[in-house]
Amino acid sequence: MDHIYYRELKNYKYQLMQDFEIQIDILPQTDLVYPYFALHTNGLLFIKKAYAWDGPSGPSRDTPDFMRASLVHDALYQLMQQKALDYKVHRKRADEILRELCRQDGMSAFRAGYVYWVVRWFGEGYARPMDEFKVIVHRVPR
Repeated sequence: MDHIYYRELKNYKYQLMQDFEIQIDILPQTDLVYPYFALHTNGLLFIKKAYAWDGPSGPSRDTPDFMRASLVHDALYQLMQQKALDYKVHRKRADEILRELCRQDGMSAFRAGYVYWVVRWFGEGYARPMDEFKVIVHRVPR
């Protein structure tokens, strides 16, 4: 198991305290480089120290066997939100990677399967590109 070093935050649940990298089989055509993470053409996902993420979502518990998977999954979903990865093409594989990492880190097959199906059923809205959401403008009185 690879290690991740993180701390809990008040405003956002977790923050990475050391750089983290993992080899995955999502291979973009060009290097996708953003301020806190990058996915290279060879499938190396690099997440920089200070990256913040919300850990496992929904009714799930934040347990050690879920933290690395949630970190990787959140970064992949952010790449989809940024249109760097097409969510219609890559979302299923990102969800499968989540399940695989949970199993590698000791999660039971039953719970990992449950986690997988929950993100399959309810996760699409979190993977959609950000510009698909309605922008709300509120005029503040002076």
